[in-house]
Amino acid sequence: MDRHLEAFLEMLAAERGAARNTLAAYEADLTDLAGFLRRREVRLAEASPALLRAYLGGLTDSGLAPRTAARRLAALRQFYRFLAREGVRADDPTELLDSPRLPKALPKALRPAEVTALLEAAARLSGRRGPLAVAMLELLYCSGLRASELVGLPATALAEESPLILVRGKGGKERLVPVSGRARAAARALQDPAKPSKWLFPSYGASGHLTRQSLVTLVKEAALAAGLDPARVSPHVLRHSFASHLLEGGADLRALQMLLGHADIATTQIYTRVMEERLRQLVEAHHPLAAAAAPEERPS
Repeated sequence: MDRHLEAFLEMLAAERGAARNTLAAYEADLTDLAGFLRRREVRLAEASPALLRAYLGGLTDSGLAPRTAARRLAALRQFYRFLAREGVRADDPTELLDSPRLPKALPKALRPAEVTALLEAAARLSGRRGPLAVAMLELLYCSGLRASELVGLPATALAEESPLILVRGKGGKERLVPVSGRARAAARALQDPAKPSKWLFPSYGASGHLTRQSLVTLVKEAALAAGLDPARVSPHVLRHSFASHLLEGGADLRALQMLLGHADIATTQIYTRVMEERLRQLVEAHHPLAAAAAPEERPS
């Protein structure tokens, strides 16, 4: 591995508490760039703005999604800013690079009735998978947790009778999130005093707790049992549903930002577009002037 890339990854882990998956994504993106530069006999730390622009242009021409290209550019910016701060190079070659235009995708929230059907179907899964699916889905939907946050919950998270639990999110940042009595009871019912574990959802894997991949599989199984399209249902969709339904119920964006653990309020503001669209549909369906705007049919 390039020594500058190695130093950059070490900084992310030590100073920013970056998760393993985040580090792996940065390494993959920058290794891909290094390969592009190597074919042009240029070292990673010495890339020019023109070469970086050519690299990003090639990604677009190859059909890479704008969101993925934007993530690659973000990785490049972080890396070259790090090199500039460390004095490895005198400039930041990414300063004048343009970000790709991103489509304004709306969060894909389930309807409340679909969430209810999902939880009821989860309870019908065979063996231990039923109670496990119920506990995890309850926590995902009532607390808006990320998948990594959920599987990494310690057993002590639900030790006290409190409506809130402490969650360690991205970058090691902590926040308090609500937990319903139903979710608490479902998770506690899984605990086996004969086999104590430090994790709320233990497993025999290397990490000691259930993996995100196992969680996704469990959610898809519940979706199939509920008669829902599994492509529409995931831990991330349940997080979106939590946020969208709170906003519909009158929650303000600042409160939502705190509950979701967003560092920037701009990230939370995507949910306002959901509400804007629903309000527009409501007006078009029920406002008398909206109905009057349609051309009247005249008898012949």
